[in-house]
Amino acid sequence: MKVVLAYSGGLDTSVILTWLKETYDADVITYTADVGQGEEVAEAVEKAYATGASEAVVEDLTLPFVRDAVFPALRANAVYEWYYLLGTSLARPIITQGMMETAATHGADAIAHGATGKGNDQVRFELSAYAIDPDIKVIAPWREWDLKGRADCVAYAKKRGIPVPVTPEKPYSMDANLLHISYEGGVLEDPWEGPPPGMFRMTTDPEDAPDEPESVIITFEAGTPVAVNGEHLEPVELLTKLNEIGGRHGVGRIDIVENRFVGMKSRGVYETPGGTLLHHAHRAVESITLDREVAHLRDELVPRYAEMVYNGFWFAPEREALQAFMDSIQVRVNGDARLKLYKGSATIEGRRSERHALYDRATVTFEEDDVYDQADAAGFIRLNALRLRRLAEERLGAGE
Repeated sequence: MKVVLAYSGGLDTSVILTWLKETYDADVITYTADVGQGEEVAEAVEKAYATGASEAVVEDLTLPFVRDAVFPALRANAVYEWYYLLGTSLARPIITQGMMETAATHGADAIAHGATGKGNDQVRFELSAYAIDPDIKVIAPWREWDLKGRADCVAYAKKRGIPVPVTPEKPYSMDANLLHISYEGGVLEDPWEGPPPGMFRMTTDPEDAPDEPESVIITFEAGTPVAVNGEHLEPVELLTKLNEIGGRHGVGRIDIVENRFVGMKSRGVYETPGGTLLHHAHRAVESITLDREVAHLRDELVPRYAEMVYNGFWFAPEREALQAFMDSIQVRVNGDARLKLYKGSATIEGRRSERHALYDRATVTFEEDDVYDQADAAGFIRLNALRLRRLAEERLGAGE
C-alpha cells in the first residue's frame, strides 16, 4: 500500500509516519507544502527520511496560497464570526490540492493527515480531497488508533526513538503560514487565561512597538492589492512586506472563542499583521468605489462565504458561485488607502480613487452648491414616513 502523508515534521505527523508503516505495512511518501511557515519546511525532509519515509516531497505553494486563496478571500472581505481572517482555513485546500497531485503522480492508494477528530482541519482536508478525487481513500489516525492524546504520542515516539519536538516551554499548539500564526490548546484551553509571555512570533508586543506612528499606502486594482507605498510587488512579496510593517507595530492580534464546524466552541489566538492591513485598506477603497446597494448586498453574503471557507467547502459549487459574484463587483475597486499604524492599531487616514470614485465632494459639501436641492428632501422624507404616519394614526385611534 502506498500512502501520501501531509507532513509537518511535528510530533503528530512523525508518530503517524511510523504508525502507518506498522499498521498498514505502508510505503509512506511525506508531503510538505511550503505556505510560508518558516524553517520547519527545510527540517521536514531530514526528519521524514530519518523516520522511515520512502520519499519526502516538498513543494513551494506560497504563490498559489496568496494569489489563489488569500486574495480571493480578501476580495470577498471574508471574516469568520467578525474577527477571524481565516488563515488556516484558506491554507488547507491549497495544501490538499498539492497533496492530491502528488498522490496522483506517485500512484498512491491513499492519503493521510494528522488532524484530530475534534477539529476543523479533518473536515477541510477531506472535503477538499473528495472534491478532487471522489474515490480517494483517506486515513485519519486520530480517528483510528488507541492513542488518546499528546502524552500518548510522546510515549509512543520515545519508545520507537522518534525525536519529540514538543517542549514544556511551549505548552500550546501552533500553526503558521504566510497569512497568520494560530495558537490553541494547552494553557490556552482556559478562555480566562491570557496568552503566555513571548508566545507571539509575527508581531511586536504593542507596548513595545515604536513610539512614532507609521503611515502605509496600499494600492488596489480590481480589488486585488498590487502595491505598497507606490512600489508594485508580486503577491508573496506584497504580503511579506505588509507582515513586516504591521508586525513591527503590533497590528493583527486577536483572541477569540469560535464555533467549530464539528459543534464545539474553541479558543483560538491569532496574529495576522499583513492580512489585517489589507482588510482595512480594501474596505476603505470599497467605501468610495462601490454602489451602496451592491455593497450592502455583498455584506449580507460575507458571513455565508466566510462560513463556507471555515467549514472546508472551498471547492464546493456554492463557494465558487459566490466567488464569481464577489469578483464581479470588484472591477471598480481601484485606488489607494492610507493607514496609520501605532501601538497595535491600524487606522484609516485616507482613501482615493482616480478612476471610479462615487464620492462627490460637490454633492456632500456643507457649503453652497448648485448640485443638490435641499428642498427635495422634504418629499423624500414624507414618502418614507407615509406608512409610519398611517400606523401611528391607527394606534392613536385604537387608544394604544
